[in-house]
Amino acid sequence: MPVMRHGIPRTLLRTSFRSSNNSYINRHLFTSSGSAESRPVRTAFVATAFIVSAGLFAVYYSDARSALHRYILTPFLRTVLDAETSHKVAVKTLRAGLGPKDPLEDDPRLKCSLWGEEMSNPIGLAAGFDKDGEAIDGLLALGFSWVEIGSVTPKPQPGNPRPRVFRLEEDNAVINRYGFPSQGHFTVLSRLRDRIPDFGPPPTRAALQSDAVLAINLGKNKESPADSVDDFVAGVRAFGPYADVLVVNVSSPNTPGLRGLQNRELLEHLLQNVTKARDDLPPSALTSRKPKVVLKIAPDLEESQLKDIADVIRKSNIDGVIVSNTTVQRPESLMSSNKAEVGGLSGPPIKPFSLKALQTLRGELPASIPIIGCGGITTGKDALDYARSGASMVQVYTGFAYDGPGSCRRIKDQVVEELAKEGKTWQQVVSDAVEKLSWKEPTREASIQKLISEAEELKAMLDKLAESSKDDGPV
Repeated sequence: MPVMRHGIPRTLLRTSFRSSNNSYINRHLFTSSGSAESRPVRTAFVATAFIVSAGLFAVYYSDARSALHRYILTPFLRTVLDAETSHKVAVKTLRAGLGPKDPLEDDPRLKCSLWGEEMSNPIGLAAGFDKDGEAIDGLLALGFSWVEIGSVTPKPQPGNPRPRVFRLEEDNAVINRYGFPSQGHFTVLSRLRDRIPDFGPPPTRAALQSDAVLAINLGKNKESPADSVDDFVAGVRAFGPYADVLVVNVSSPNTPGLRGLQNRELLEHLLQNVTKARDDLPPSALTSRKPKVVLKIAPDLEESQLKDIADVIRKSNIDGVIVSNTTVQRPESLMSSNKAEVGGLSGPPIKPFSLKALQTLRGELPASIPIIGCGGITTGKDALDYARSGASMVQVYTGFAYDGPGSCRRIKDQVVEELAKEGKTWQQVVSDAVEKLSWKEPTREASIQKLISEAEELKAMLDKLAESSKDDGPV
Protein backbone atom coordinates (compact mmCIF):
# COMPACT_ATOMS: atom_id res chain seq x y z
CA MET A 1 0.00 0.00 0.00
CA PRO A 2 1.48 3.42 -0.92
CA VAL A 3 2.80 5.60 1.84
CA MET A 4 0.39 8.39 2.70
CA ARG A 5 1.32 12.03 3.43
CA HIS A 6 -1.35 14.35 4.61
CA GLY A 7 -3.79 11.78 3.31
CA ILE A 8 -2.30 11.87 -0.27
CA PRO A 9 -0.19 9.03 -1.75
CA ARG A 10 3.54 10.07 -2.23
CA THR A 11 3.65 8.83 -5.81
CA LEU A 12 0.84 11.18 -6.64
CA LEU A 13 2.66 14.08 -4.95
CA ARG A 14 5.82 13.32 -6.93
CA THR A 15 3.92 13.24 -10.20
CA SER A 16 2.15 16.48 -9.42
CA PHE A 17 5.44 18.30 -8.46
CA ARG A 18 7.26 17.04 -11.55
CA SER A 19 4.46 18.25 -13.82
CA SER A 20 4.35 21.65 -12.11
CA ASN A 21 8.14 22.05 -12.24
CA ASN A 22 8.34 21.17 -15.93
CA SER A 23 5.66 23.72 -16.66
CA TYR A 24 7.68 26.42 -14.84
CA ILE A 25 10.88 25.51 -16.68
CA ASN A 26 9.10 25.57 -20.04
CA ARG A 27 7.60 28.95 -19.30
CA HIS A 28 10.59 30.74 -17.78
CA LEU A 29 13.82 29.03 -18.77
CA PHE A 30 13.22 28.32 -22.43
CA THR A 31 11.09 31.32 -23.39
CA SER A 32 13.29 33.85 -21.55
CA SER A 33 10.95 36.71 -22.28
CA GLY A 34 7.99 35.06 -20.68
CA SER A 35 6.12 33.79 -23.77
CA ALA A 36 6.79 32.28 -27.17
CA GLU A 37 4.94 35.16 -28.83
CA SER A 38 7.44 37.74 -27.48
CA ARG A 39 10.55 36.07 -28.95
CA PRO A 40 10.27 37.54 -32.49
CA VAL A 41 9.75 41.02 -31.04
CA ARG A 42 12.86 40.79 -28.87
CA THR A 43 14.94 39.37 -31.72
CA ALA A 44 13.80 42.15 -34.03
CA PHE A 45 14.65 44.77 -31.40
CA VAL A 46 18.18 43.39 -30.89
CA ALA A 47 18.78 43.13 -34.65
CA THR A 48 17.53 46.69 -35.20
CA ALA A 49 19.72 48.04 -32.40
CA PHE A 50 22.75 46.26 -33.88
CA ILE A 51 22.06 47.53 -37.39
CA VAL A 52 21.55 51.12 -36.18
CA SER A 53 24.72 50.98 -34.05
CA ALA A 54 26.74 49.52 -36.92
CA GLY A 55 25.36 52.17 -39.26
CA LEU A 56 26.21 54.99 -36.91
CA PHE A 57 29.72 53.61 -36.44
CA ALA A 58 30.14 53.32 -40.22
CA VAL A 59 29.04 56.94 -40.70
CA TYR A 60 31.37 58.08 -37.92
CA TYR A 61 34.28 56.01 -39.27
CA SER A 62 33.77 57.17 -42.86
CA ASP A 63 34.14 60.84 -41.87
CA ALA A 64 37.85 61.71 -41.88
CA ARG A 65 37.20 64.51 -39.38
CA SER A 66 35.96 62.22 -36.60
CA ALA A 67 37.89 62.04 -33.35
CA LEU A 68 37.92 58.26 -33.75
CA HIS A 69 40.74 58.54 -36.27
CA ARG A 70 42.73 61.30 -34.62
CA TYR A 71 42.60 60.15 -31.00
CA ILE A 72 41.97 56.39 -31.14
CA LEU A 73 42.81 54.54 -34.37
CA THR A 74 45.93 56.45 -35.43
CA PRO A 75 47.53 56.45 -31.92
CA PHE A 76 46.57 52.77 -31.54
CA LEU A 77 48.44 51.86 -34.72
CA ARG A 78 51.48 53.81 -33.52
CA THR A 79 51.36 51.95 -30.19
CA VAL A 80 51.03 48.39 -31.43
CA LEU A 81 52.95 48.51 -34.72
CA ASP A 82 56.37 49.77 -35.76
CA ALA A 83 56.52 52.77 -38.08
CA GLU A 84 56.90 50.90 -41.36
CA THR A 85 54.22 48.28 -40.62
CA SER A 86 51.64 50.87 -39.56
CA HIS A 87 52.48 52.79 -42.75
CA LYS A 88 51.76 49.69 -44.84
CA VAL A 89 48.48 49.01 -43.00
CA ALA A 90 47.33 52.56 -43.78
CA VAL A 91 48.18 52.19 -47.48
CA LYS A 92 46.42 48.81 -47.77
CA THR A 93 43.33 50.18 -46.00
CA LEU A 94 43.07 53.06 -48.45
CA ARG A 95 43.78 50.75 -51.38
CA ALA A 96 40.87 48.49 -50.37
CA GLY A 97 38.49 51.46 -50.31
CA LEU A 98 38.05 51.14 -46.55
CA GLY A 99 39.49 54.52 -45.65
CA PRO A 100 37.45 57.52 -44.47
CA LYS A 101 36.65 60.50 -46.68
CA ASP A 102 36.52 64.26 -46.47
CA PRO A 103 32.77 64.94 -46.77
CA LEU A 104 32.98 68.71 -47.27
CA GLU A 105 33.41 70.87 -50.34
CA ASP A 106 36.37 73.22 -50.20
CA ASP A 107 35.77 76.84 -49.26
CA PRO A 108 36.16 79.20 -52.27
CA ARG A 109 38.91 81.06 -50.36
CA LEU A 110 41.14 77.99 -50.79
CA LYS A 111 41.18 77.99 -54.59
CA CYS A 112 44.68 78.21 -55.99
CA SER A 113 46.15 78.54 -59.45
CA LEU A 114 49.04 76.48 -60.79
CA TRP A 115 50.28 76.94 -64.36
CA GLY A 116 47.12 78.89 -65.09
CA GLU A 117 44.82 76.08 -63.96
CA GLU A 118 42.59 76.16 -60.91
CA MET A 119 42.61 73.66 -58.06
CA SER A 120 40.11 73.49 -55.22
CA ASN A 121 42.69 73.87 -52.46
CA PRO A 122 46.46 74.30 -51.98
CA ILE A 123 47.15 71.22 -49.80
CA GLY A 124 48.97 68.30 -51.41
CA LEU A 125 50.47 65.02 -50.25
CA ALA A 126 54.20 64.61 -50.74
CA ALA A 127 55.86 61.55 -52.25
CA GLY A 128 56.84 58.70 -49.95
CA PHE A 129 53.49 57.69 -48.53
CA ASP A 130 52.11 55.82 -51.55
CA LYS A 131 55.34 54.59 -53.09
CA ASP A 132 53.80 52.24 -55.65
CA GLY A 133 50.55 53.96 -56.61
CA GLU A 134 48.28 51.64 -54.64
CA ALA A 135 45.98 54.15 -52.92
CA ILE A 136 45.66 57.14 -55.26
CA ASP A 137 41.88 57.41 -55.16
CA GLY A 138 41.71 56.78 -51.41
CA LEU A 139 44.12 59.66 -50.86
CA LEU A 140 42.26 62.00 -53.19
CA ALA A 141 39.12 61.19 -51.21
CA LEU A 142 40.81 62.61 -48.09
CA GLY A 143 40.71 66.05 -49.71
CA PHE A 144 44.23 66.49 -51.12
CA SER A 145 44.42 68.47 -54.35
CA TRP A 146 47.84 67.05 -55.26
CA VAL A 147 48.68 63.39 -54.69
CA GLU A 148 52.27 62.43 -55.46
CA ILE A 149 53.21 58.76 -55.69
CA GLY A 150 56.71 57.26 -55.67
CA SER A 151 59.58 57.51 -55.83
CA VAL A 152 59.34 54.95 -58.63
CA THR A 153 62.51 53.37 -60.03
CA PRO A 154 62.79 51.67 -63.44
CA LYS A 155 63.67 48.25 -61.99
CA PRO A 156 62.16 46.79 -58.81
CA GLN A 157 64.43 47.16 -55.79
CA PRO A 158 63.97 46.41 -52.07
CA GLY A 159 65.54 49.56 -50.66
CA ASN A 160 67.69 49.55 -47.54
CA PRO A 161 67.49 46.85 -44.84
CA ARG A 162 64.95 47.19 -42.01
CA PRO A 163 64.59 48.89 -39.63
CA ARG A 164 64.67 51.99 -41.81
CA VAL A 165 61.92 54.24 -40.40
CA PHE A 166 62.07 55.76 -36.92
CA ARG A 167 59.54 57.86 -35.07
CA LEU A 168 60.73 60.82 -33.02
CA GLU A 169 57.48 61.13 -31.08
CA GLU A 170 58.66 63.83 -28.69
CA ASP A 171 59.40 65.96 -31.76
CA ASN A 172 56.46 64.83 -33.95
CA ALA A 173 59.14 63.95 -36.48
CA VAL A 174 60.39 60.96 -38.47
CA ILE A 175 63.77 59.80 -39.72
CA ASN A 176 63.74 57.46 -42.69
CA ARG A 177 66.38 55.74 -44.74
CA TYR A 178 64.09 53.77 -47.04
CA GLY A 179 66.43 54.01 -50.01
CA PHE A 180 63.75 54.04 -52.74
CA PRO A 181 62.01 50.68 -52.23
CA SER A 182 60.00 50.33 -55.43
CA GLN A 183 58.00 47.73 -57.32
CA GLY A 184 59.33 49.26 -60.53
CA HIS A 185 57.90 50.91 -63.62
CA PHE A 186 55.97 47.90 -64.96
CA THR A 187 53.89 47.26 -61.83
CA VAL A 188 53.08 50.91 -61.18
CA LEU A 189 52.17 51.47 -64.83
CA SER A 190 49.75 48.54 -64.63
CA ARG A 191 48.00 50.14 -61.66
CA LEU A 192 47.73 53.50 -63.39
CA ARG A 193 46.20 51.90 -66.47
CA ASP A 194 43.71 49.97 -64.34
CA ARG A 195 42.41 53.28 -62.90
CA ILE A 196 41.36 54.60 -66.28
CA PRO A 197 37.57 54.29 -66.73
CA ASP A 198 36.31 52.27 -69.68
CA PHE A 199 33.30 54.50 -70.26
CA GLY A 200 32.32 58.14 -70.00
CA PRO A 201 33.90 61.38 -71.23
CA PRO A 202 37.70 61.49 -71.35
CA PRO A 203 39.28 62.98 -68.20
CA THR A 204 40.94 66.37 -68.37
CA ARG A 205 43.57 65.39 -65.79
CA ALA A 206 45.41 62.20 -64.89
CA ALA A 207 44.04 62.49 -61.34
CA LEU A 208 40.61 61.80 -62.93
CA GLN A 209 39.34 64.88 -61.08
CA SER A 210 38.97 68.33 -62.60
CA ASP A 211 40.29 70.15 -59.51
CA ALA A 212 43.25 67.94 -58.50
CA VAL A 213 46.50 66.64 -60.00
CA LEU A 214 48.37 63.35 -59.96
CA ALA A 215 52.15 63.67 -59.70
CA ILE A 216 54.65 60.84 -60.14
CA ASN A 217 58.00 61.13 -58.38
CA LEU A 218 60.82 59.66 -60.44
CA GLY A 219 63.81 58.01 -58.77
CA LYS A 220 66.84 56.09 -59.94
CA ASN A 221 68.01 52.59 -59.12
CA LYS A 222 70.75 52.21 -56.56
CA GLU A 223 73.06 50.32 -58.95
CA SER A 224 72.75 52.94 -61.73
CA PRO A 225 75.80 55.16 -62.29
CA ALA A 226 75.66 58.18 -60.00
CA ASP A 227 75.92 60.75 -62.79
CA SER A 228 73.58 58.96 -65.23
CA VAL A 229 70.29 60.58 -66.25
CA ASP A 230 68.95 57.50 -68.04
CA ASP A 231 66.64 56.37 -65.22
CA PHE A 232 64.93 59.76 -65.13
CA VAL A 233 64.52 59.86 -68.91
CA ALA A 234 63.03 56.35 -68.80
CA GLY A 235 60.61 57.54 -66.13
CA VAL A 236 59.48 60.49 -68.25
CA ARG A 237 58.83 58.24 -71.23
CA ALA A 238 57.01 55.61 -69.18
CA PHE A 239 54.79 57.82 -67.02
CA GLY A 240 54.37 60.92 -69.17
CA PRO A 241 51.03 59.75 -70.61
CA TYR A 242 49.63 58.97 -67.14
CA ALA A 243 50.70 61.95 -65.04
CA ASP A 244 49.77 65.59 -64.66
CA VAL A 245 53.19 66.30 -63.13
CA LEU A 246 56.51 64.43 -63.22
CA VAL A 247 58.82 65.16 -60.27
CA VAL A 248 62.56 64.70 -60.76
CA ASN A 249 63.89 63.70 -57.36
CA VAL A 250 67.59 64.50 -57.00
CA SER A 251 67.45 65.24 -53.29
CA SER A 252 66.88 62.04 -51.29
CA PRO A 253 69.79 61.55 -48.86
CA ASN A 254 69.36 57.77 -48.91
CA THR A 255 70.59 56.92 -52.43
CA PRO A 256 74.39 57.23 -52.78
CA GLY A 257 75.45 59.99 -55.16
CA LEU A 258 71.91 61.20 -55.91
CA ARG A 259 72.30 64.65 -54.38
CA GLY A 260 75.36 65.18 -56.56
CA LEU A 261 72.96 65.75 -59.45
CA GLN A 262 72.13 69.11 -57.84
CA ASN A 263 75.60 70.37 -58.83
CA ARG A 264 75.43 72.90 -61.65
CA GLU A 265 76.96 70.96 -64.57
CA LEU A 266 75.19 67.68 -63.82
CA LEU A 267 71.89 69.48 -63.20
CA GLU A 268 72.11 71.28 -66.55
CA HIS A 269 72.62 67.95 -68.32
CA LEU A 270 69.79 66.31 -66.37
CA LEU A 271 67.21 69.03 -67.01
CA GLN A 272 68.09 69.25 -70.69
CA ASN A 273 67.49 65.52 -71.09
CA VAL A 274 64.29 65.19 -69.05
CA THR A 275 62.61 68.24 -70.61
CA LYS A 276 63.57 67.05 -74.10
CA ALA A 277 62.12 63.61 -73.31
CA ARG A 278 58.91 65.30 -72.12
CA ASP A 279 58.74 67.57 -75.17
CA ASP A 280 59.18 64.57 -77.47
CA LEU A 281 56.19 62.76 -75.96
CA PRO A 282 53.06 62.60 -78.10
CA PRO A 283 49.99 64.21 -76.52
CA SER A 284 48.63 61.92 -73.82
CA ALA A 285 45.85 59.59 -74.94
CA LEU A 286 44.42 60.06 -71.45
CA THR A 287 44.37 63.86 -71.13
CA SER A 288 45.58 65.09 -74.56
CA ARG A 289 48.28 67.09 -72.78
CA LYS A 290 51.91 66.72 -71.81
CA PRO A 291 52.92 66.63 -68.15
CA LYS A 292 54.68 69.40 -66.28
CA VAL A 293 58.22 68.67 -65.08
CA VAL A 294 59.17 69.74 -61.55
CA LEU A 295 62.50 69.50 -59.73
CA LYS A 296 62.64 68.47 -56.06
CA ILE A 297 65.63 69.80 -54.13
CA ALA A 298 67.15 69.37 -50.66
CA PRO A 299 66.96 71.90 -47.80
CA ASP A 300 70.66 71.47 -47.04
CA LEU A 301 72.07 73.55 -49.92
CA GLU A 302 74.20 76.63 -49.39
CA GLU A 303 72.93 79.97 -50.68
CA SER A 304 75.49 79.91 -53.50
CA GLN A 305 74.28 76.46 -54.57
CA LEU A 306 70.67 77.62 -54.57
CA LYS A 307 71.62 80.56 -56.77
CA ASP A 308 73.39 78.22 -59.19
CA ILE A 309 70.34 75.94 -59.30
CA ALA A 310 68.07 78.93 -59.93
CA ASP A 311 70.29 80.07 -62.79
CA VAL A 312 70.12 76.61 -64.36
CA ILE A 313 66.34 76.50 -63.94
CA ARG A 314 65.86 79.93 -65.53
CA LYS A 315 67.70 78.71 -68.63
CA SER A 316 65.81 75.41 -68.83
CA ASN A 317 62.28 74.45 -69.80
CA ILE A 318 61.41 73.12 -66.37
CA ASP A 319 58.01 74.09 -65.00
CA GLY A 320 58.47 74.33 -61.21
CA VAL A 321 60.35 73.38 -58.05
CA ILE A 322 59.47 71.56 -54.83
CA VAL A 323 61.29 72.85 -51.75
CA SER A 324 62.17 70.59 -50.04
CA ASN A 325 63.01 66.97 -49.36
CA THR A 326 64.15 65.65 -45.96
CA THR A 327 67.25 67.02 -44.21
CA VAL A 328 70.43 65.39 -42.93
CA GLN A 329 70.78 68.17 -40.37
CA ARG A 330 69.91 67.50 -36.72
CA PRO A 331 68.63 70.59 -34.87
CA GLU A 332 69.72 70.90 -31.25
CA SER A 333 66.05 71.08 -30.26
CA LEU A 334 65.49 67.37 -31.02
CA MET A 335 64.58 65.41 -27.89
CA SER A 336 63.97 61.84 -29.09
CA SER A 337 66.63 59.19 -28.56
CA ASN A 338 66.14 58.23 -32.23
CA LYS A 339 67.67 61.53 -33.38
CA ALA A 340 71.02 59.79 -33.89
CA GLU A 341 69.62 57.45 -36.56
CA VAL A 342 71.02 57.86 -40.08
CA GLY A 343 68.59 59.12 -42.70
CA GLY A 344 66.45 62.06 -43.69
CA LEU A 345 64.62 64.02 -40.99
CA SER A 346 61.06 65.25 -41.65
CA GLY A 347 58.37 66.96 -39.60
CA PRO A 348 58.20 70.30 -37.72
CA PRO A 349 61.97 70.49 -36.98
CA ILE A 350 62.70 70.78 -40.71
CA LYS A 351 60.45 73.78 -41.34
CA PRO A 352 63.07 76.53 -40.72
CA PHE A 353 65.50 74.90 -43.19
CA SER A 354 62.88 74.37 -45.91
CA LEU A 355 61.38 77.83 -45.50
CA LYS A 356 64.78 79.52 -45.70
CA ALA A 357 65.70 77.57 -48.85
CA LEU A 358 62.36 78.47 -50.43
CA GLN A 359 62.76 82.16 -49.63
CA THR A 360 66.22 82.20 -51.19
CA LEU A 361 65.06 80.38 -54.31
CA ARG A 362 61.94 82.55 -54.68
CA GLY A 363 64.19 85.60 -54.92
CA GLU A 364 66.18 83.92 -57.70
CA LEU A 365 63.31 82.61 -59.85
CA PRO A 366 60.82 84.55 -61.97
CA ALA A 367 57.14 84.60 -61.05
CA SER A 368 56.39 82.33 -64.01
CA ILE A 369 58.07 79.39 -62.23
CA PRO A 370 55.95 78.25 -59.25
CA ILE A 371 57.43 76.81 -56.08
CA ILE A 372 55.66 74.14 -54.01
CA GLY A 373 56.54 74.33 -50.32
CA CYS A 374 57.14 71.19 -48.29
CA GLY A 375 58.57 70.61 -44.83
CA GLY A 376 57.10 70.66 -41.34
CA ILE A 377 53.58 71.76 -42.28
CA THR A 378 51.08 70.63 -39.64
CA THR A 379 48.76 73.64 -39.27
CA GLY A 380 47.05 76.28 -41.37
CA LYS A 381 49.52 78.85 -40.04
CA ASP A 382 52.43 76.73 -41.32
CA ALA A 383 50.83 76.58 -44.76
CA LEU A 384 50.33 80.35 -44.85
CA ASP A 385 53.95 80.93 -43.78
CA TYR A 386 54.96 79.22 -47.01
CA ALA A 387 52.36 81.12 -49.04
CA ARG A 388 53.67 84.45 -47.71
CA SER A 389 57.16 83.34 -48.76
CA GLY A 390 55.97 82.84 -52.33
CA ALA A 391 54.89 79.16 -52.44
CA SER A 392 51.96 78.58 -54.78
CA MET A 393 50.84 75.55 -52.78
CA VAL A 394 52.19 73.20 -50.11
CA GLN A 395 52.64 69.50 -49.39
CA VAL A 396 52.34 67.53 -46.16
CA TYR A 397 53.55 64.10 -45.11
CA THR A 398 54.82 63.60 -41.56
CA GLY A 399 52.00 65.69 -40.08
CA PHE A 400 49.55 63.48 -41.95
CA ALA A 401 51.19 60.36 -40.47
CA TYR A 402 50.90 61.68 -36.90
CA ASP A 403 47.54 63.46 -37.11
CA GLY A 404 45.60 60.89 -39.11
CA PRO A 405 43.36 61.05 -42.18
CA GLY A 406 41.58 64.21 -41.05
CA SER A 407 44.74 66.31 -41.10
CA CYS A 408 44.15 67.66 -44.62
CA ARG A 409 40.67 68.91 -43.70
CA ARG A 410 41.88 70.43 -40.42
CA ILE A 411 44.69 72.33 -42.16
CA LYS A 412 42.25 73.61 -44.79
CA ASP A 413 39.79 74.76 -42.14
CA GLN A 414 42.56 76.56 -40.25
CA VAL A 415 43.73 78.28 -43.44
CA VAL A 416 40.17 79.45 -44.13
CA GLU A 417 39.88 80.81 -40.59
CA GLU A 418 43.12 82.79 -40.93
CA LEU A 419 42.19 84.09 -44.40
CA ALA A 420 38.78 85.21 -43.15
CA LYS A 421 40.48 87.36 -40.50
CA GLU A 422 42.53 89.06 -43.21
CA GLY A 423 39.68 89.30 -45.72
CA LYS A 424 41.82 87.58 -48.35
CA THR A 425 41.93 84.42 -50.41
CA TRP A 426 44.85 81.99 -50.68
CA GLN A 427 45.50 83.10 -54.24
CA GLN A 428 45.65 86.76 -53.21
CA VAL A 429 48.24 85.98 -50.52
CA VAL A 430 50.34 84.00 -52.99
CA SER A 431 50.06 86.51 -55.83
CA ASP A 432 51.11 89.39 -53.58
CA ALA A 433 54.13 87.45 -52.29
CA VAL A 434 55.22 86.17 -55.70
CA GLU A 435 54.98 89.65 -57.23
CA LYS A 436 56.97 91.18 -54.40
CA LEU A 437 59.63 88.51 -53.85
CA SER A 438 60.34 86.95 -57.26
CA TRP A 439 63.42 87.53 -59.38
CA LYS A 440 62.97 90.09 -62.14
CA GLU A 441 64.90 90.39 -65.38
CA PRO A 442 67.40 93.24 -64.96
CA THR A 443 66.72 96.28 -67.16
CA ARG A 444 69.44 97.70 -69.44
CA GLU A 445 69.98 100.59 -67.04
CA ALA A 446 70.21 98.23 -64.08
CA SER A 447 72.73 96.05 -65.92
CA ILE A 448 74.90 99.08 -66.72
CA GLN A 449 74.68 100.26 -63.11
CA LYS A 450 75.67 96.81 -61.90
CA LEU A 451 78.74 96.80 -64.18
CA ILE A 452 79.74 100.26 -62.93
CA SER A 453 79.32 99.13 -59.32
CA GLU A 454 81.41 96.01 -59.90
CA ALA A 455 84.09 98.10 -61.65
CA GLU A 456 84.22 100.51 -58.71
CA GLU A 457 84.55 97.61 -56.28
CA LEU A 458 87.41 96.17 -58.34
CA LYS A 459 89.16 99.58 -58.52
CA ALA A 460 88.87 99.96 -54.73
CA MET A 461 90.41 96.53 -54.22
CA LEU A 462 93.31 97.36 -56.59
CA ASP A 463 93.92 100.71 -54.86
CA LYS A 464 94.00 98.98 -51.49
CA LEU A 465 96.44 96.40 -52.81
CA ALA A 466 98.67 99.12 -54.23
CA GLU A 467 98.76 101.00 -50.91
CA SER A 468 99.60 97.79 -49.09
CA SER A 469 102.53 97.22 -51.46
CA LYS A 470 103.86 100.75 -50.75
CA ASP A 471 103.73 100.23 -47.00
CA ASP A 472 105.77 97.06 -47.31
CA GLY A 473 108.57 99.00 -49.01
CA PRO A 474 110.84 97.79 -51.82
CA VAL A 475 111.48 94.12 -52.04
